[in-house]
Amino acid sequence: MTTRTPASPATDASPATEQHPGRPAGPRHVKERALAALEAARRRTLALTDCLDEDELTAQHSPLMSPLVWDLAHIANQEDIWLLREAGGRPGLRPELDHLYDAFRHPRADRPQLPLLSPEAARRYAAAVREQALDVLAAAPVDGSPLFDGGFVFGMSVQHEQQHDETMLATHQLRKGPAVLHAPAPGPAPDTTTLPREVLVTEGPFTMGTDTDPWALDNERPARTVHLPAFWLDTTPVTNAAYQEFIDDGGYTDPRWWTPAGREHVERTGISAPLFWRREGGTWLRRRFGRTEAVPPDEPVMHVCWYEADAYARWAGRRLPTEAEWEKAARHDPATGRSRPYPWGTDGPTPAHANLGQRHLQPSPAGSHPAGAAPCGARQLLGDVWEWTSSDFTGYPGFAAFPYREYSEVFFGPDHKVLRGGSFGTGPAACRSTFRNWDYPIRRQIFAGFRTARDAGPSETRTTA
Repeated sequence: MTTRTPASPATDASPATEQHPGRPAGPRHVKERALAALEAARRRTLALTDCLDEDELTAQHSPLMSPLVWDLAHIANQEDIWLLREAGGRPGLRPELDHLYDAFRHPRADRPQLPLLSPEAARRYAAAVREQALDVLAAAPVDGSPLFDGGFVFGMSVQHEQQHDETMLATHQLRKGPAVLHAPAPGPAPDTTTLPREVLVTEGPFTMGTDTDPWALDNERPARTVHLPAFWLDTTPVTNAAYQEFIDDGGYTDPRWWTPAGREHVERTGISAPLFWRREGGTWLRRRFGRTEAVPPDEPVMHVCWYEADAYARWAGRRLPTEAEWEKAARHDPATGRSRPYPWGTDGPTPAHANLGQRHLQPSPAGSHPAGAAPCGARQLLGDVWEWTSSDFTGYPGFAAFPYREYSEVFFGPDHKVLRGGSFGTGPAACRSTFRNWDYPIRRQIFAGFRTARDAGPSETRTTA
C-alpha cells in the first residue's frame, strides 16, 4: 500500500493561513459523508447511462471520448481496485478486467475495439462491486494511515466517479441523437446592472493549496504561502455576448491576438466560433444536448479552447489570470488573512452558492449566485464553466504522488493548461477552491470558459492584505 509523504504545514507566522474546511467530527460523520457521496455519484452515473439503449451505450460518439459503457465499467473497476482490494484487503471481483479498463493502456479512440462488458454486464459488475465496497466502508477505520485518514480512499473514489460523470455528460453533448437529458433552466441573475466590470484583488500573501482538506487530491498539496502583486479580475466569466464582439471584430482572423501555436491551430482546424455554434442569417445558434437554440447572450461562453480564451483576452487588452491569481481571488479573505475552502466560506456548496452537479444543463447567467461570491466580490468562481488560466500544470513545491503517479504526476509539464472552478456538470465533491483540472490547450468539448485579468497600476492600490 502506498503511503503519502507528510505535507509541509502552512506557516502560522504568516498572515496567509489556511482555514480548516470543516472536517467531520468523528468516524460516524466521516462514514456518513462518504456513504452519501457514493450514493449520489452512483445515482448520477446510472441516470447518464440508463437513458440510452445498448447501441447508444456501446457506440463511440466521438473519437475524443470513450463509449459510455467503457466509463461505466471503468468506474466499477476503479472501485474494485481501490475499495475492495487496497482498502478492504479483499481479492476483488474481476481482476482479469483490469487491463481492459486501464485508461493509460488503451487510448479513447481504440476502446470500441476492445472486448468490453455489455451494458447489462457492466451494470451487474458495478452493483456487485458497490455492495462489497459498502461493507468495506462500514468496517474501515477512518484514520491511522494516509489512505484512510478522513475517509480519503472513499472520497477519492467518489471524486473519480463524479469526474467520469462529467466526462459522460460531455459525451452526451457530442452525441447526435435527440435529447434524452432534461433539467430546468437556471433563473435570471438578480442584480447584474449594479455589478462592477472587475474587482480588485489586493497585493499580499495568501495560502495556496491545502494540508487540511481530507479529500484533497495529491496535486492540491502541500499548502504554501504565495505573495502576489495586486491585480484586477473580471467579476463574472466572459459572456457569449462579449465573445460575439470578438468574433464580429475579426478576432479569429487577426494574427495580433494569437500565439504562434494558436494561429497554427486556427488555420489547421478552421475554427471560427465556439464548438457547437453556427450562424443562421444574423443569429447565432447552438446545439445543446440534442436541442438547437439561440445562443443566450448573458451566459458565460463555453466550449472554447485555451488558445481562443487567450486570444480573446489579448483582443480585450487583458490577459488570462495565473492559477495562483485565480485561487487567491476565490478563497483569500483579506479581513482575516485566511484562505477558505470555498469562496463563500467553509460550508459545502448549495444551489444558492453555485451551479453544480448537473442540476441544470447549462451555465447560469453571468452575475448569478451572489451568495457564492468571494470576499473580493467575484461571482461564479465555482460552477457554471471551468475557467482556463495561463498556467501550465505542474506539481507544487514539495509535491508527493499519492496514492499513484498516474493521477497527476504523469501529466505535469507544458503540454497541459490548468482549469479552475468546475462547471455546471461538476459534482460538488469534486469542486472546491483548491481543486485543479487540466487539459490540452486545444480541447473544446469540455465545459470550459474563462474570465480575464489585468495588472493593477501603482496609483490604483498600495493596500496589502
